Amino acid sequence: MPPSDGWYLVGPFIAVALVGFLGAIFWRIGLQWNQARDDPLRDLYDGLAIFHDYGDDYGLLCPAAATDDPDLADQIRELLATAGIRSTSAARPDGRFLVLVFPEEAEEARRLVGSS
Repeated sequence: MPPSDGWYLVGPFIAVALVGFLGAIFWRIGLQWNQARDDPLRDLYDGLAIFHDYGDDYGLLCPAAATDDPDLADQIRELLATAGIRSTSAARPDGRFLVLVFPEEAEEARRLVGSS
């Protein structure tokens, strides 16, 4: 037999009201994030890596040689491997191939590639 004073409706009403209130808050926050607005710090973002094109960003590696021929890039990598220099190659968007090495080995790798 249900109670006659109606207190059994208070719990579900509070739960529905709380979910609605939190939904309204999150909906409002979501609209603020999606609205286009002027960011006063936008000029500072231009130099950061996460806001620019990744075309020439190779992380910790730097280019030691560039060529148009992928076979020549492999030969350069073999030459560097015989000298004990770790290297890899990467294709650029313009079709050229770069041989990449760690910065501390870059000068030595460039000397080896330039002398051969």
